[in-house]
Amino acid sequence: MREGAWTYLAAWDVHRAKVFGHCVKKSGIAPVDRLIAEVMSQQPYQSARRVFWIMDNCSAHRGQKAVDRLRSQWPNVVLVHTPVHASWLNQIEIYFSIVQLAFERRYEQTACPFQWTFTRKDLTTLLAKIENKRLASAA
Repeated sequence: MREGAWTYLAAWDVHRAKVFGHCVKKSGIAPVDRLIAEVMSQQPYQSARRVFWIMDNCSAHRGQKAVDRLRSQWPNVVLVHTPVHASWLNQIEIYFSIVQLAFERRYEQTACPFQWTFTRKDLTTLLAKIENKRLASAA
C-alpha cells in the first residue's frame, strides 16, 4: 500500500550547481537533519569556515530552536530564514519550480490513462479488513 504522497527534500549548492536530494515518506525534523548531515559530512562543506543554509519557515527548521539544533551538530552552519511568503528568495525553490515544470512537460508528452485495477470489491474487502483490525485492537 502506498500510504500517501512522498516528500522530495533537496539542498542545492548554488556555487557548484550540485543538488542533494531524496524522497522521504514523511517530512519533519529527522529527515531534514539527515539531508543536512549528508551534505555536511562531505567536503568542502565539512571543513568550510561557514556554510549558509537558506531555508523557508517550515516547522522542521523554523526559529531559534532550529538554529541551535543545527549549530550544535555542525558549528559551521549558518541558518538563514527567508521572510514568510518570499520563497523566490530561496534558490532551491527555483530549482523545485524547474523540476515541476520539466516534469509537467515530460508527463504531457508521455502520459496515458491509468489502467485502474483496484475494484469496488477490493475496496469493500480492504475496508472490512481495516474495521476488523480496529475491532480487534479495541477488544
